[in-house]
Amino acid sequence: MFVTGRVARLAAMTVCALLTAAGCSSDDEPSPEPTGLIDVTTMRGALLQAAEIGPAWQPPAQTPDPTKLVSICGGTTAAPSVPPGGDVVASSFVDEGQKGAQTLDQTALVFGDVTLAAAAQTALRAVADGCEPKLSVPAAVNDNKAEPAYTETVEIKTLDEGGWKGFVVIRHKTYDKAHPGSADTAVAVLNSRNVVLVDQYALYRLGVSSAASSFDADWQKLVGTVVQRVG
Repeated sequence: MFVTGRVARLAAMTVCALLTAAGCSSDDEPSPEPTGLIDVTTMRGALLQAAEIGPAWQPPAQTPDPTKLVSICGGTTAAPSVPPGGDVVASSFVDEGQKGAQTLDQTALVFGDVTLAAAAQTALRAVADGCEPKLSVPAAVNDNKAEPAYTETVEIKTLDEGGWKGFVVIRHKTYDKAHPGSADTAVAVLNSRNVVLVDQYALYRLGVSSAASSFDADWQKLVGTVVQRVG
């Protein structure tokens, strides 16, 4: 059964620091940023598995293209290619139900040094900076999908969590009134040392046009769990 709040069952954790604009504060001294390169084994172990998210989550029927990342800007914009020079560790899961669906796509790009990782992060930020703030997309019916017309808003926010720094693109899609429904998507791109993490969480709801109240907390927990595991 599809439950929008299932992601909230992950272990309790502090996520207020993830959004630099969230207004959270603490009397504790900031912890020093971690040092040393991160290896592929560490990132593979840090990515969430289906059983950790919820009992209804499972791998998608079609394996994502390993040479492509998720779409950052939404709409009909193409997904960017994986930046060259690193090893790719990826994991994707879906939770589908009668009233909607949830998807999680996690990709860790593990480079040999911090310079390559920084360059990859910069390239992906350039893609995000080119996103249109609002998109109107006509209905599309083809061999791959049948989707009603929709409008999609795009917002970029800065992220900083325990030495992992970057940004998140928040998208909200509203379908036309003849086919009521919505989709909330968060694409977080974070860099620490020699790794770039690209994490997309999407929540699709049928018959509802407003954003889900649990959405922000859910994507922050999903991303925060991974980066805190690595440190």
